[in-house]
Amino acid sequence: MTWILRLLIVCLPSVLAAQEAKLLDRDGAVLLMRHALAPGTGDPGDFQLGDCSTQRNLSDEGRDQARRIGAALRAADVRPTHVFTSEWCRSRETAELLDLGEVIPLPALNSHFAGRGDKAAQTRAVMDTLANLPDDARPILVTHQVNITALSGTFARSGEIVMTVSDENGQLIEAGRFMIEP
Repeated sequence: MTWILRLLIVCLPSVLAAQEAKLLDRDGAVLLMRHALAPGTGDPGDFQLGDCSTQRNLSDEGRDQARRIGAALRAADVRPTHVFTSEWCRSRETAELLDLGEVIPLPALNSHFAGRGDKAAQTRAVMDTLANLPDDARPILVTHQVNITALSGTFARSGEIVMTVSDENGQLIEAGRFMIEP
């Protein structure tokens, strides 16, 4: 990956320029998105996967942020072929509000923060899922900061998209970013 590509996408405004959109929507790109703004850290002690009332959820600002990100991507004609999401309510709701296509739950994208999962096994499962997609796939994975760090070695803010490509060893490396503030 060239240094030029890495510099092209850095905290873009709410409208994507054609050049940046082309990079985000290219074959082989994997978009890693941290769920939109959900104030706080982690989840309450009574957390239950199927019960949103026991989870940290999107704020009104986070919902608006997700809608605006989706609108910016659609306006730039960035069309992921797959929209995978964590089963956590804040990630699933973010993926739905993006309105980029059918939302597909992928348990391997569930948070492994504070011992809630198995970082190594989940990361392998995500990479296996990506390896089994068609060569022209352009997936977006809506997940959590810890998962993005495990997959790419980078930190993402709430609602930030880290565009990655595979290096010669099949590892995801950062090639750009897209962010709309909440």
